[in-house]
Amino acid sequence: MTREIIRIDEEKCTGCGECIPNCPEGAIQLIDGKARLISDLFCDGLGACIGHCPEGAIEVERREAEPYKEKKVMENIVRGGENVILAHLTHLREHGEERYLREAIEYLQEKNIHLSSPQDERAKATGGCPGARSMSFSPEDASESGKNRDDRSELSHWPVQLHLIAPQASQFQGRDVLLAADCAAYALGDFHARYLKGKALAIACPKLDQGQEIYLEKLIALIDQAKINTLTVLIMEVPCCSGLLNLSREALARAHRKVPLKRVVVSIKGEALKEEWV
Repeated sequence: MTREIIRIDEEKCTGCGECIPNCPEGAIQLIDGKARLISDLFCDGLGACIGHCPEGAIEVERREAEPYKEKKVMENIVRGGENVILAHLTHLREHGEERYLREAIEYLQEKNIHLSSPQDERAKATGGCPGARSMSFSPEDASESGKNRDDRSELSHWPVQLHLIAPQASQFQGRDVLLAADCAAYALGDFHARYLKGKALAIACPKLDQGQEIYLEKLIALIDQAKINTLTVLIMEVPCCSGLLNLSREALARAHRKVPLKRVVVSIKGEALKEEWV
């Protein structure tokens, strides 16, 4: 079958091994001093390892490959213990791979493997909360609802928090993406009509959110795998908010594709202070 799968450039690979612990499927090993994909069966093609290669030696390509086999992956990773299993389940959940999550849970149940973590395997498989389930929908038509058009929501998908979104989900494919600081929508009275309309949304706080490396990985995936069209970063004027723009710039520097990046800076009084392509 033809599908997306990683490719490792042996000339660029230095054998540092940074990609290995960051492959939740255990699909990469060091062989003869080079990182190598040990089997097509183990690679889901989501590219979690890409952002961890300092040499840019890994990319996702579309080619003839054996189908990904979740139960084969589980046979491999259960040897690594509970933390490895949980990391894999978390990876599947964050990327919206519900089918593979179910298969992973079925394998654990078949083998009578129970996890001692309070966040057990079933919670991991379901995301722990229905609010994390990926879905798309059409913005409400103001003419049909009888609402004033200024009151219309332009949100077209769920979830929107950057930790919860799946970059490979259909709602991000080839889209213009708005990456907004959490506070921005509260400051801007015309947030939906002026900035969100026609865009896929992700929100984050560069100061308070944990897991900035995960944010970086997801932004790279949006650029390289979802092949987004443009990225607009909407931030507040406060200094800490610039971290969101810095993350976006770093993601663009590490990504194989290049997309236009726009910065919008908003005052704490809700005024658009600056809007420019950077």
